[in-house]
Amino acid sequence: MGGFLAALVISFGVIFVAELGDKSQLMAMTFATRYRALTVLIGITAATAVVHLVSVAVGYGLGATLPTGWIGLAAGVAFLAFAAWTLRGDSLTEAEKSKAQRSQRSAVLAVGGAFFLAELGDKTMLATITLATQHGWFGVWIGSTIGMVAADALAIVVGRMLGRRLPEKAIKWGAAALFVIFGIWLIADSLVELT
Repeated sequence: MGGFLAALVISFGVIFVAELGDKSQLMAMTFATRYRALTVLIGITAATAVVHLVSVAVGYGLGATLPTGWIGLAAGVAFLAFAAWTLRGDSLTEAEKSKAQRSQRSAVLAVGGAFFLAELGDKTMLATITLATQHGWFGVWIGSTIGMVAADALAIVVGRMLGRRLPEKAIKWGAAALFVIFGIWLIADSLVELT
């Protein structure tokens, strides 16, 4: 698999999994109760593209200046931390719920602004930075953006169909397990490279 395609596929998969059960999905469902699904998706896509472009720039810069073995080891540990973060879970604060429900501005700007702020420092942003240290920036940017938008689109569709009956526990454990697998794989590869 070529560099771009590998970066795209890996980033899509990791970010899609990271987004499952994340507060961004809860925000997407909340906004979808007030605005049209397409409007919510446009706002999510715009905010995600900007946040992940910044993340990729940071990660690519780190990857170009630090030794890859140590970066891989740090990335593996970060993925194990993401697994723990996923199991801890996310929830919307009252302020975030209120903003999603009462925004009077343009719907796309309201959704985009809320998602931009919610993603700063979030695990998907950190995961994107981590991926960009190892893979091509463009593939990571496109893959991570599509992965997040796809997961949030899924939340909108499933949320509308099933209401609040999502199997949150199964989603959390499945996503955490995948983070553990990626983390162990990165650590093992890095240790081989460092020895």
